[in-house]
Amino acid sequence: MSDYYTDQQKKLSKVELKFNKKFNISFEFFPPRNKEMEETLWKSINFLSQLKPKFVSVTHGANSGENRLTYSITKDIKDRTGLEVVPHLTCINYTRNELINIANNYWNNGICKIIALRGDLPNKKNIKTNMYCYELIALLKKVGDFDISVAAYPEVHPEAKNAQADLLNLKCKIDAGANRAITQFFFNIEHYLRFRDRCVAVGIDVEIVPGILPVSNFKQLRHFAKISKVQIPLWMYEIFNGLDNDFETCKMIGAHIAMNMVEILSNEGVKDFHFYTLNRYEMSYSICHTLGIKPHKLFSIQ
Repeated sequence: MSDYYTDQQKKLSKVELKFNKKFNISFEFFPPRNKEMEETLWKSINFLSQLKPKFVSVTHGANSGENRLTYSITKDIKDRTGLEVVPHLTCINYTRNELINIANNYWNNGICKIIALRGDLPNKKNIKTNMYCYELIALLKKVGDFDISVAAYPEVHPEAKNAQADLLNLKCKIDAGANRAITQFFFNIEHYLRFRDRCVAVGIDVEIVPGILPVSNFKQLRHFAKISKVQIPLWMYEIFNGLDNDFETCKMIGAHIAMNMVEILSNEGVKDFHFYTLNRYEMSYSICHTLGIKPHKLFSIQ
């Protein structure tokens, strides 16, 4: 019996060694809409801060008024935790002067990293402007030497004419001064690896950070995937079949999928991973902990 348990312990040690690799993590949050959502957000930030992420990002909604929410939560996280906070900034429905004022406000308050996006087109025709992301990057660089991340789409942007046009658009953003790209979530690892190779082939020499979405609700995932045209592999439909209302089992399976993705991608040389948390800490925290990223020290946000 003791030999059996010794053998199992050796296997567990091998798993720990396999997972305990050096890589960086970052987390995405969105601004809360009410008091309950705000409490959930800060609880998540409290837990995930312990893992010392490289940065955390704060999303920006489709409407121009969303900038106030993004700025407010960005500054609050920075002031209360000392984390590197990177706000999203979209250019749809802003005038150039408004964007310059927003950029100056960030720069003057010590927020010098931005995720630059075109943004979703609103459901109205009388928008203020229709800039492209590469133009926003050029504008930001005139305000200050921002560190800029942009979005990338291993399975092609929903509005792109084709994969090559989408790739050339990414190159325009990099040539305009972007420092890295963070991908849309995906589950087909081969698509990411081929996309990374195609980036190199056209002269994109920045890091392509994979975006990881831990699955806790497969019905919700199908909705997200339909909007963004992300392919869900057939094996995921099979494994989640019948679990639409069994969220605990979904979380266990989703955590396993995410850990497997990180392990495979790290073996392919990926050093940074960006987790889409949906403002929940449980899955991202447990995934990172299992992969060897554990708290440096425990603290609470006052």
